[in-house]
Amino acid sequence: MFPPSQPPSDSGNPARVLLFPSAGMGHLVPFVRLATALSARGAAVSLLAVRPTVSASESRLLSSLPPSLLLDFPVSPLDPSLFPPSSDPFFLRFKSLSRSAHLLLPLLSGDPPVSSLIVDITVAASVLPFAASANVPCFVLFTSSAAMLALLAAFPFLPRPAGEAIDVEIAGFKIPVTSLPPPLSDPNHLFTTLFVENGRALPLSAGIVVNTFDALEPLTIAALNSGEVVPGLPPVYAVGPLLPLKTSPYSPAIQWLDEQPDRSVVYVSFGSRTAMSTDQIRELAKGLEMSGRRFLWALKTAKVDREDVAVEIEELVG
Repeated sequence: MFPPSQPPSDSGNPARVLLFPSAGMGHLVPFVRLATALSARGAAVSLLAVRPTVSASESRLLSSLPPSLLLDFPVSPLDPSLFPPSSDPFFLRFKSLSRSAHLLLPLLSGDPPVSSLIVDITVAASVLPFAASANVPCFVLFTSSAAMLALLAAFPFLPRPAGEAIDVEIAGFKIPVTSLPPPLSDPNHLFTTLFVENGRALPLSAGIVVNTFDALEPLTIAALNSGEVVPGLPPVYAVGPLLPLKTSPYSPAIQWLDEQPDRSVVYVSFGSRTAMSTDQIRELAKGLEMSGRRFLWALKTAKVDREDVAVEIEELVG
């Protein structure tokens, strides 16, 4: 369900909601879908748009949206020489957005007043203090799973022996070290510092909106809301899956899924940024076929966030 809606203002105007996404299609797409869902429910929504974008796919998506939905947001310049040459451009954009959080104040204090602010988790630690100073309720949109949210919330408080990577246990479920994002093994990595900063900031938010649903992660969502993961977390709202407002009336994949027994299909997806070689794709396809399990594989066929060479699926998996 969605968080309780904000009441109309004294003037009778609809609630004004400001959405602050981050870089990357995995962050931007859920924000766009949430924006359209809130608009359909009568809210006056503005989506902050940062240009130039990191990737061409983000630029195309923003260009496809109604101009009335977008609000251009300037970003403070970031000196890339302060970071290792190998730094991920998306992580650098996260940092740049965080350093630009103070530029939100005029928007939060303007007219018509903002009823609530919804921010991406990657900028939460920087934005929350400014939202509080403007007396604007600030919700965090977490675009990944509830399990990943539990890791984010608990990670800053977990014992981490110096120089040693260990398995993690949170609220009764174990995460092997091999399943953790590799940068988390380095406390000085930019990703890790952002991960810890934003994890610590979660209790300061008015609520956490997660792109998942209760039937998929019931135990984790319950643990987050009961305080079992981290005491003091605000309410966690499972509002997913965030879908396009308009969908095709016929989808072969959905029709096929509807015909399968419950809990019988393995879903395979590595996101829009994972660069897999053709050999890896062929090997994974072979393994899935040999497993004998039903599976649905979301395999990108064109450039998305990374500048991969587009290859037809048939050429890879036959």
